[in-house]
Amino acid sequence: MNILFFGDIVGAQATDCVADLLPGLRAELDVDLIIINAENCAPSGLGMSRKQVEQLLQAGADVITGGNHSWDTQESIDLLAWECVIRPNNVGPGVPGHGVLYVNAGSQQITVLNLADSCAMKSVKIVKDTLHSTYKSWRETEKKGIVIVDYHGDHVLEKQIFAHAVDGEATAVIGTHTHEPTSGLHILPHGTAFVTDAGMIGPAGGVQGFDPACLVAGLKADGNPFSGPMPAVAAGPITGEAILLQIAGSRTTSIRRVSAVPDPAVL
Repeated sequence: MNILFFGDIVGAQATDCVADLLPGLRAELDVDLIIINAENCAPSGLGMSRKQVEQLLQAGADVITGGNHSWDTQESIDLLAWECVIRPNNVGPGVPGHGVLYVNAGSQQITVLNLADSCAMKSVKIVKDTLHSTYKSWRETEKKGIVIVDYHGDHVLEKQIFAHAVDGEATAVIGTHTHEPTSGLHILPHGTAFVTDAGMIGPAGGVQGFDPACLVAGLKADGNPFSGPMPAVAAGPITGEAILLQIAGSRTTSIRRVSAVPDPAVL
C-alpha cells in the first residue's frame, strides 16, 4: 500500500502544478491513495474554491484535508459538505463539515483523520469555545484499518508528543500548517510514521507563500504585521515536496519525500 500526502497547497498556480503532476506520480509511484491539504488552494490563498478542489479531484486526489482556513469563505464552507473534503475533527457539534473519512483503496480500509492544535485555530471565530484536545478527539473517533492523521498545528512539541502518544495505533501522523518542511522523517518504535511538517506546495520567496510587502509594512508602521490588508499570493516559482508512505498491514515500512513540482530541465 502506497499513500501520497501533500501539505498545504497555496494558490491557483500551485494547484495547477500539482494537478498536472498527479496522474504521472500515481502511475510512477504505484500510489493507492492521494491525500491533499487544500485549505489554501483558492486563488487568494485563503480557504478553498470549488474550481481548485474539483481540479485536484479530477486529477486523482482522493481526500482533501484542511485546517484553520477551512471556513474562510462561504464557498469554502459549502465544500465541507462534500464527503471527500474534511476539516479538523476536534471541534464541537454545529461547526460545518466533518473531520474523519473512511475510504477503501488497494483492497484495504483507510481512516483519514484531520486534527488541529489550539494555536493554529485561535483566530477561527466559527470554532470559538468549541475546540477540544486533539487526543480527546483521537480517543473518541472510530478508527478502521490504516489510520492517517493530518495534524494541523503550530507547535513542534505538541505534534511530536501526539505522534508518540499514538505510536502503534496510527499508521502515520503528518504535520501541516507551518508551510515550512521539516527534514526529519521518522518511523517511531511501534511503526507509526511521523513528520513534523510536510511543508507547502506554493510560491517560493514570500511568507508562507504570500507576498511579504504589506506584512512588512504593517510591522514597520505599528509593530503589527497584520494591521493592513491580507497579502496576495506570492509570485515566485512553485516549490515543494510530497510525502510518500509505504505501508504493510497497518504499519509504515518507509517514509520519504518526492518532488511535487516539475523538473525545470523538462520545462
